[in-house]
Amino acid sequence: MEQQRSTSESSQSPRSPPSQRYISVSVSDPVKLGNGVQGYISYRVITKTNFPEYQGSEKIVIRRYSDFVWLRDRLFDKYNGIFVPPLPEKSAVEKFRFSAEFIEIRRQALDVFVNRIASHNELQQSEDFRTFLQADEESMERLRSQETGIFKKKPADLMLMFKDVQSKVSDVVLGKEKPLEESNPEYEKLKHYVFELENHLTEAQKHAYYLLKRHRELGQSLSGIGKAAKLLGAWEGQALGKAFDELGAKSETLSIKLQKEAHQLLMNLEEPVKDYVRAVQSIKVTIGERANAFRHQCELAETMKLKEINLDKLMLTRSDRVGEAEQEYKELKAESEEVTRRFETIVRRMNEEIVRFQEQKTQDMRIAFHEFAKGQARLAKSIADAWRSLLPKLEVCSDTS
Repeated sequence: MEQQRSTSESSQSPRSPPSQRYISVSVSDPVKLGNGVQGYISYRVITKTNFPEYQGSEKIVIRRYSDFVWLRDRLFDKYNGIFVPPLPEKSAVEKFRFSAEFIEIRRQALDVFVNRIASHNELQQSEDFRTFLQADEESMERLRSQETGIFKKKPADLMLMFKDVQSKVSDVVLGKEKPLEESNPEYEKLKHYVFELENHLTEAQKHAYYLLKRHRELGQSLSGIGKAAKLLGAWEGQALGKAFDELGAKSETLSIKLQKEAHQLLMNLEEPVKDYVRAVQSIKVTIGERANAFRHQCELAETMKLKEINLDKLMLTRSDRVGEAEQEYKELKAESEEVTRRFETIVRRMNEEIVRFQEQKTQDMRIAFHEFAKGQARLAKSIADAWRSLLPKLEVCSDTS
């Protein structure tokens, strides 16, 4: 995940020429504050930039997870059609959410989150992003208390908008309602791609987890074998006892290597893949947002037709309600135009976003699987070298027995 962040900053660095705009953000130094259900982790967020709208070239603020949630909600509400970067899940289990491993995983994920925003041409200009990077803690607390964004209602409602679109299918089956959906081949292709990608990423993440779990279990077993071999060697002759002692030492060394490689698998493969699973879910929410905007546009167009027919009737009968009906039609037309503009903005942004998303995904997955292959090759060589060096000593003991 660190590779992802450094890649996103490569074109925007404090070492860039003075004429080039840059912004670099890092999330570091997690600290536990409070106890029990009131406990939380705070982070140092360091921003380095030459953007003129920022307060100086460097700013350090303290943020907690709920501040990141506030930023995510604000961006989603204001930037319709943009794939807002996802956040890591919030663990509700006390013993996990304050473990060193969980804290480091979250820190890296939050670091990736803010740097994806910083590297996005539109999101980096957000006033809310500037507030997040510069406001003092009291100001952020006040802003959080005022927030009522879409994700704030319930964590389980993340997919609510998208499920609302899918619920229309049952209405059609029951003959209640004909769905208002886009008949756009490119859009259908996009939705199919997103669903398939989610399935493949979920499968990859599941097997990455199984692999790191196996590494950990094998490491624990080797550690046990190593200790047992040393104890057995104490009851053998000098040559065999020494060989057993060395076997035990190598087993324990390999156990440590396996545990380290399991951690590398977690940070460099499972977590990056899991982050993209979350990213796809964020895209699905945007698809739901687009479907709702299209449906709203169609409903308003239908209502306008009815209003227009009613207005014609009133004008023919010279009703005294003509003025009122004309005003209603004018207001409805203005609303319809606004909704159409919003829908067109969502479509335009989604077309741009999917290209950017695919390019970034390809780059990040290449890095993740390259690191995975390097780690497995390194581990395999260590294991082979360790056992190969031990074989001659065990063979000598076998020949002399």
